[in-house]
Amino acid sequence: MLLFDMDGTLIDSNRVWKDVDREFLARRGLPYTRAYYEGVAHTIFPLAAKFTKEFCRLPESCEEIMAEWMLLAKDAYAHVSVKPGVRAYLKQCRAEGRRMAVVTSSVPEHCHMALEKLDLEKYFERISFAQELGMDKKLPDVWLAAAKVHGVLPEDCTAFDDSLAACRGARAAKMRVVGVYDSFFSHDEKEMRGFCDVYIKSFEELLLPERKRR
Repeated sequence: MLLFDMDGTLIDSNRVWKDVDREFLARRGLPYTRAYYEGVAHTIFPLAAKFTKEFCRLPESCEEIMAEWMLLAKDAYAHVSVKPGVRAYLKQCRAEGRRMAVVTSSVPEHCHMALEKLDLEKYFERISFAQELGMDKKLPDVWLAAAKVHGVLPEDCTAFDDSLAACRGARAAKMRVVGVYDSFFSHDEKEMRGFCDVYIKSFEELLLPERKRR
């Protein structure tokens, strides 16, 4: 079973949240720092809001913070692009009869908007939302739950993710891990290359020769 992260793995959307974070902080006269980025990157909405409230010492409630984020993101997910080689690789895997699903920290509304707009949702049996489990993908529980819902053993799953923390979570669940390059996490590239079973700069690297020619 192939389990794909969405943001930064299938689609080029990490920049959406970087822009949202910068604007959110700028409205409050606060800088966008590495410490803040590490606290909110690739985590679920409620936990990111909790971190933001505490880290920035904000008077707003977590619900108000999340609502503002949603307004700032607006319909950005309707305009994101698919990453190079993704569509061809999904077609290749479907032709081979491989089972595929999405495991994401993304907000369900944004996820469905992007995958439907890009006509990618048809490739996946199911979308598992970490937010619905209330846990980060850095925890093996999220990946174990995804395997369980599909009736497969974790050892028979391969996880694709651009986040080192999420890759560690999948590995802790005893899954094979494919690290996917994204500029948002470029500083982790060296460590990911050493940690992941496979590391790719683009899904084009996984295409069969005949697919590359098309």
